[in-house]
Amino acid sequence: MNTHDTLLNAALQVLEEEGEAQFSTRSVCAIAKVTAPTLYHHFGSADGLLSAAITEAFTQFLESKRTATQSSDPVMALREGWDDYVRFAAARPRLYAVMMSRVLDDAEIPAAEQAFALLIQRIAAIAAEGRLRPTVEVAADLMWASANAASLLHVTARLRKVAPPTSEVLEQIREGAIRSILNPEQKGRTQ
Repeated sequence: MNTHDTLLNAALQVLEEEGEAQFSTRSVCAIAKVTAPTLYHHFGSADGLLSAAITEAFTQFLESKRTATQSSDPVMALREGWDDYVRFAAARPRLYAVMMSRVLDDAEIPAAEQAFALLIQRIAAIAAEGRLRPTVEVAADLMWASANAASLLHVTARLRKVAPPTSEVLEQIREGAIRSILNPEQKGRTQ
């Protein structure tokens, strides 16, 4: 692995273990076993490294979505994509929180935009079968919101002093969102 990638992996490790508030070039350099001038040579600044690490996290997220096995049934494929999204946040809650904070700060992250485009494609496939109740855009917003809400239950579990959400809670959130976007006369096809 080259120095650039070693630094990126070290930055991701710090973000996953400590979160953005504790992110420091000193921690990254210690993990990567390089000096600060080496870090600055590759990324220019701490923020340059942080931005690159978040971009890499989105790239990893997108790649996991692209390589996941998808059902030929578009509603099932939507469920699978939703589950993949929430699993990522559950496995990497601090990193997920940092990623979302960058989205809220209006950062342009192509992999994030591509991941949302995959959601649109999955919902458009449901619409093409005549199974969608609202517009594709409204359905995408509902599914996006539900996946983020479920993900935040993982991110905030420690704050709320509770265990992460159970699979039953996650399924209820997911299925409530799916029911809200499907034509009622088509519900039998989603079971």
